[in-house]
This record gives sequence, C-alpha cells and structure tokens, in this order.
Amino acid sequence: MMNSQGGTTMQTFVLVAYRRQAAFLQPLNDEKERECLRKVEQNDQEAFDLLVVHNMRLVAFISKKYQDSGIDDDDLLSLGTIGLIKAVKSYRITSGTKFGTYAARCIENEILMQLRKKKKTNKDISMDASIGKDKEGNDLTIADVLGCDADELECKVSDRLEEERLRRNFAQLDSREKRVIALRYGLFNGVEYTQQEIARQLGISRSYVSRIEARALLKLQHALYPRPKSLKEYHERRNGYH
Repeated sequence: MMNSQGGTTMQTFVLVAYRRQAAFLQPLNDEKERECLRKVEQNDQEAFDLLVVHNMRLVAFISKKYQDSGIDDDDLLSLGTIGLIKAVKSYRITSGTKFGTYAARCIENEILMQLRKKKKTNKDISMDASIGKDKEGNDLTIADVLGCDADELECKVSDRLEEERLRRNFAQLDSREKRVIALRYGLFNGVEYTQQEIARQLGISRSYVSRIEARALLKLQHALYPRPKSLKEYHERRNGYH
C-alpha cells in the first residue's frame, strides 16, 4: 500500500487508473469505431467507454506537443482527456469528418483554452491585490484579511470546490463502488490499497475489484461531464464549460 499525497479529484481518479495500466490500449479498427459511434448516438454507455479508453493514445500524443507550455504533464493529460470526452459526446457521424480528426481538434482546443486562461490571469482579481490600508498606511490584501498568503488561499478555495464536486458525485456510486474507490485512492485515511489488498478485504477476486473500480471511475467521469442533449447545449458548454 502507498501513502496518498494531497486531495483527490474525479479527473485524478481517471488519470491514475490509466497510468496504472502497462500501456494505452490500441485504437479501435474503423468498423468497430463506426459501430461504437452509432451506439453512442443512441446513448450506449459501453460504446462511449470504449471510444474513450481506446483513444487515450491520441490524448497522450497531442499532450506531448505542449510539454514546454508551462502546464504540468499530468494537467495536460487531464485537459486532453476532458477534450476527448467532449469529442465523444458531441461527435455526429453525419458531419462527414473522421472521428480521429474531430477528437484531435477537441483535445487540442481544450489545452489551448487553458493556455489562453493562463495568459489572462493578470486581468483577474488577485488574492494579493490591495483592498485598502492598515493603520500604518500599508496595503491590505484579501489574503491579509483572511489570514493566509495568496497561494495558500487560492489552493484552499480550489481544493474545497473540488472536494464538494467529488462529494456530490461520489453519492451516485453504490456501496461497493464507494468502498473500492475510497480504499484504492486513500479517501478513508490517506492510505492507498492495491487491488489485491482490497480483494482480500472484501473477499472477492482481484479481477472483480478491477471491474468495480473501472465502472465507478466511468460513473464519476460521466457525472462530471454529462452528454449534452443538443448541439446548442454543446456549443454553450464549449464556450463557457467550467
């Protein structure tokens, strides 16, 4: 078992799960891809999952192009995964565009959108911006008033929001899924257990634990990124998704 460092978000669950595999899965052949795309348009969950996991190599390939952008490698993979999920949800066979081409564009757009946000941060309200003067005439900041430095405060706010999102969506899992995810990612006491250790605790096979974990991760993934009901809703989310 391993000690867990820091908080865990839904996106991290998905990323860690992929990283624990020996390698990304091979892309689907054209026939299987078309079959899955047709099924996704009929809201088939299994087909959706197949398209996501079998296109993670594309995410990794595109993410590598931005390794010198100042964004952490794990964050790049996370952003690319979000873009891939959006691509699977919004792609239409009737568009005439190949899915791989469309997905690559969505993956890259998600990363570029984050890069644009980074460039605009100087226009945002900063936690260390002056909001007045103290008795000695020194500048007072929001962080001063709240009793912590700017970086610490921003991290606390971000962590609190992520924890709340996780808590809301975690409730959608069944009791066994909750237990497996909590043990696997150290949600109980900061200690992460292997699938084999969890299997012994629950009295089930390691392969069954693996299936429960995968199913729970995908439930959390879909809860965080529900498929848009219309093309209009997709474009609205794309323009202001977060």
